[in-house]
This record gives sequence, C-alpha cells and structure tokens, in this order.
Amino acid sequence: MVTNGGDCEGFTIAKYFTLKELGVNVSRMSSAYVKALDLNQAHMVLTYYATPKSEPVVLDNLIPQIKLASQRKDLLRVYSFNGDNLWISKKGRRANLVGSADRLAP
Repeated sequence: MVTNGGDCEGFTIAKYFTLKELGVNVSRMSSAYVKALDLNQAHMVLTYYATPKSEPVVLDNLIPQIKLASQRKDLLRVYSFNGDNLWISKKGRRANLVGSADRLAP
C-alpha cells in the first residue's frame, strides 16, 4: 500500500483497523461491498456513521475526498458488514440487518 500497490479490500481493512486503534467505535464503521459504476466492477470502501441513523461518509481509495454516501453517485451499495453484523443495502443505507458477519464466506 505504501507504493500504491494495494487493492480496495486492503485499503478498507487498513483504514478500519487504523481508526479502531485510534479509538473509533467499530459499531460506527462498516466495510461496504459496492459496484463502482464508472468502472463496472465490484469495489470495497469503508463507511463511517456519526450516529446510528446518520448518513455515512465514504472513505475510498478511488478518490481522495471523504464524501457523504449520497454524493457518491458512482457507487451502488450491495451490502455492508463489520466484525459483528451484516446488512443488505436498501436505498444506499445499511437498513436491513440480516445477521451476523459470519454469514459471509471467506
């Protein structure tokens, strides 16, 4: 990653654990599996929720700016997860809790 060689999953995991080590509550973060519409491919980003019902901001390695999810028209959220939970996306939000994160296969 130091040489710009990491993939989106690696960047997302690094951001998650860095923020966790800095004291950010993991319940406010989730990894989001999205479709990058401009690239027509699967992609992974980290999302942060200031409150449980707030719109998340997106931390992404495709662009340097941190933007609200609603400003990322180039991403279509599919599902998101953290160490505890799995959500199926509905209208760009992690609205529907569908179980624990161990429902995801490696």
